[in-house]
Amino acid sequence: MKKVHNFNAGPCVLPREAVNTAIEALTDFAGTGMSVIEVSHRSKEWEAQMAECEALWRELLEIPENYKVLFLGGGASMQFCMVPFNLMEKKAAYLETGVWAKKAFKEAKGFGEAVKVATSEDKIYSYIPKGYEIPKDADYFHITTNNTIYGTEIKYDMDSPVTLIADMSSDIMSRPVNIKKYGLIYGGAQKNVGPAGVTFVIVREDLLGKVTRYIPTMLDYRTHIPEGSMFNTPPVFSIFVMKETLKWVKKMGGLKAMQKHNEDKAALLYNEIDRNSMFVGTAAKEDRSLMNVCFVMTEPYKDKEEDFMKFAKERGMVGIKGHRSVGGFRASIYNACPVDSIKALVECMQEFEKLNK
Repeated sequence: MKKVHNFNAGPCVLPREAVNTAIEALTDFAGTGMSVIEVSHRSKEWEAQMAECEALWRELLEIPENYKVLFLGGGASMQFCMVPFNLMEKKAAYLETGVWAKKAFKEAKGFGEAVKVATSEDKIYSYIPKGYEIPKDADYFHITTNNTIYGTEIKYDMDSPVTLIADMSSDIMSRPVNIKKYGLIYGGAQKNVGPAGVTFVIVREDLLGKVTRYIPTMLDYRTHIPEGSMFNTPPVFSIFVMKETLKWVKKMGGLKAMQKHNEDKAALLYNEIDRNSMFVGTAAKEDRSLMNVCFVMTEPYKDKEEDFMKFAKERGMVGIKGHRSVGGFRASIYNACPVDSIKALVECMQEFEKLNK
């Protein structure tokens, strides 16, 4: 198989053993003689998979019993409306730190008074706003912990005077999280915890059932809780790969080990960006993401951007082109991205500098 270094932002690199187990399950799932994409989701074999997947979520994140874990469809984008549908009675507060946070805020405006407490749009979302005030009369405060397009991240569990809601699509399972500080956490799986097609939701159950509006059946979290995320047919293959990915996270030592692993990888790449005369990081140093490293060419070498892209591609680098809205480069270095790939990219940058200075 062709050797590549996968830096795609999502869908992205997954643990190789999770991929290999999924390939086996496509042929014969749990000794049933059927593929995992053929077996009934009501079978005892599949119910065991759902139970194991939820148990891994609870173990790795130390999720308390009064929080429910759901596996739904629709991506994080569906949660942009499901959250206010279920939790916003009159007013909600939002921190705008990037495109996805902005889209979540837009949806909330359709359900009541949505307040933007702060934004970093003035500097192309290159930093996390600080010193803002969260309105104490808000039903909840919504944050996006990691911003894939701009490479900034909230790397701690903040205190909030109101219920804290977090979109953790691209940094869940990358570090320990104090679940008790949040009322609800959600995200698309296709970064750290599996392939596209399944959305995780962790919600404190006592928050539900308090809004007076009608909630469509499929958009009501209370529909899915008693059914174990199987009110309708779940995205079985995505959940299976998610389970295998979480088994790998556990095998690697859990979330404290993942955090150290991710900090070390990010330091390797950021140190080279700061050292190399041809590149410069775009995110404020104190807010740099451990998941998405964004950088551009320095001013004297702006015309070399396409040359570097070609140079890197020839050396097996995949997915380092920056998002179309910001340009430059982006290396997404999620949990399963190996240190060897980081080292290969660093060597590539060093070699390009020597050849072009």
